Amino acid sequence: MVLMGVCGSGKTTVGRALAAGLRWPFIDADEFHPPPNIAKMARGVALGDDDRWPWYERIVVELKRHSLAGTHVVLACSALKQTYRNRLAEGGDVRFAYLKGDARTIEPRLSGRRGHFMAPGLLASQLATLEEPSDAVVVDVARPVAEQVAEIRRALQPPLPE
Repeated sequence: MVLMGVCGSGKTTVGRALAAGLRWPFIDADEFHPPPNIAKMARGVALGDDDRWPWYERIVVELKRHSLAGTHVVLACSALKQTYRNRLAEGGDVRFAYLKGDARTIEPRLSGRRGHFMAPGLLASQLATLEEPSDAVVVDVARPVAEQVAEIRRALQPPLPE
């Protein structure tokens, strides 16, 4: 299950809660960024496709590893464009949940976030890059985390094994 959306949409928070409830491993795609990508984002510079493709390759390798082992996972990954989601889908039986919110809802979260490399100023570029998915569960990020998790779990049809 891939939780996708812009920075500050709650992918990690909702993803950890979903993974705990399903008793599946949680993977944060941010952990697969090479140091130059992290440095670039920390400076407030948006990544381009040349920066992103090697990152997605590393994530897909990890998804394939879990798929071959028969392990379900929850992945938090921006996956802002359809081409990125198509690439992630090559990692196995992948389903998407889109954590949807507007700048007014998400900006306060980013300004209060500590210890994350993503500069809050990148939200506008992420919203501009975002191609909303047509094949994902759409979850309103303004709702409480428990409600978001419950909505994603209800949408897993047929239900995935725990």
